[in-house]
Amino acid sequence: MKNELEMNANPLVEHLQKPSSEFTKADIVSYIKDKGIRMVNFMYPAGDGRLKTLNFVINNAAYLDAILTCGERVDGSSLFSFIEAGSSDLYVIPRFRTAFVDPFSELPTLSMLCSFFNKDGEPLESSPEYTLRKASKAFTDVTGMEFEAMGELEYYVIAEEEELFPATDQRGYHESGPYAKFNQFRTQCMQYIAQAGGQIKYGHSEVGNFTLNGKIYEQNEIEFLPTRVEDAADQLMIAKWVIRNLAYEYGLDITFAPKITAGKAGSGLHIHMRVMKDGKNQMLQDGVLSETARRAIAGMMKLAPSITAFGNTNPTSYFRLVPHQEAPTNICWGDRNRSVLVRVPLGWVAKKDMCSLANPLEADSHYDTTQKQTVEMRSPDGSADLYQLLAGLAVACRYGFEIPDALDVAEKTYVNVNIHQAENKARLESLDQLPDSCVASAKRLQQQRAIFEQYNVFSPSMIDGIIKKLESYCDTMLRKDLEGHTEGMLELVNRYFHCG
Repeated sequence: MKNELEMNANPLVEHLQKPSSEFTKADIVSYIKDKGIRMVNFMYPAGDGRLKTLNFVINNAAYLDAILTCGERVDGSSLFSFIEAGSSDLYVIPRFRTAFVDPFSELPTLSMLCSFFNKDGEPLESSPEYTLRKASKAFTDVTGMEFEAMGELEYYVIAEEEELFPATDQRGYHESGPYAKFNQFRTQCMQYIAQAGGQIKYGHSEVGNFTLNGKIYEQNEIEFLPTRVEDAADQLMIAKWVIRNLAYEYGLDITFAPKITAGKAGSGLHIHMRVMKDGKNQMLQDGVLSETARRAIAGMMKLAPSITAFGNTNPTSYFRLVPHQEAPTNICWGDRNRSVLVRVPLGWVAKKDMCSLANPLEADSHYDTTQKQTVEMRSPDGSADLYQLLAGLAVACRYGFEIPDALDVAEKTYVNVNIHQAENKARLESLDQLPDSCVASAKRLQQQRAIFEQYNVFSPSMIDGIIKKLESYCDTMLRKDLEGHTEGMLELVNRYFHCG
């Protein structure tokens, strides 16, 4: 515990000397008094996937206690399409563990994410945040283990084109300045996210960079550390909010859109997962992928088509998920192969102390590297509803422990060859495919919805709303119709530019 508190970037953790998971109302009040905080913000994601904000000025101590204890009323019909105006009043109640100092406010301001409650004071069944909480609980109830996750948040930064030190087109992976132009912007984003409680693994420039109509487009990525799945969603939500706000201050534009233009790298939202028990990672056994991991993968193989309904939510998603490119379209998994849907990344299983080999003055550390092993779902993108997506993945991994043939499913969907080579054509044809449009995604969700509704995780009204929205795009033939039509593609990108 001491190591988690030392050098912690979150000023509340540093001041209170306790992890955020242990924050109480008294802690929040104490911090506000000690640091001269003058404003409190309640923040909560709505149906469009963006954070909404309610501002409170601190009138006096009694009023502060009232808002922290009782929350406030909001109009649910303006936040969610499934709520009717005649019964739209909801309560928002702050979750103290999410408290952070707003880095953008002129007045000293403390912000907190909120949960939604209905008129009877019960958690709103169709709230994305509560759906994720139910999915996490169901996973633990069924398996006796905990589900953890983290995201790789990819985005494009857009600014006026520069002539000095031009980047190499589509060769931006881990590029340094001056060829990468927005490293300083990214590192400041990372600092703000960490101060808000985000557990960041690292950041870097990504493959995608190009110029278009006098603008430079540079792709970046911020990747997180595995944590409780509920916290993983909160951290990604705050991270997107930080990146957009800081971009506005810099005079930059940014987008998490799945696709920008034809022939250039799209932006994904890869999700890494691991299963924990008693603080130990269960993904490896004797240095190889465990039965636990293969069952979780099998569940994702079975439900992958309908997971697109949560992770690929507008028509531009399916211009990224096209055959024969790095983004996956075939439902399969493999070791390190980046064209598969679920990838098992390099996992520090070589049993070598690489630190001592690189640094001869260091003794062997005997560091337990098994904690690092995850599996990665590569289909989602920045259009995803973060809470629904992670809830869907928790359901899928749980499902792998409920089906009797899980290990057979995992074996049949494993690939260790390049399935796009001619000699592997038969193997490619044996694999199921992801949907190719929002309409097709809605159809697959309809077919598999009972699994997501089991244990009351996803409410029927939420599933109905997702299906209705996906069907409304009428995009069954859109990818074919826009093939070779650059202007039509750009118009579509502009329409969904600020998705998620």
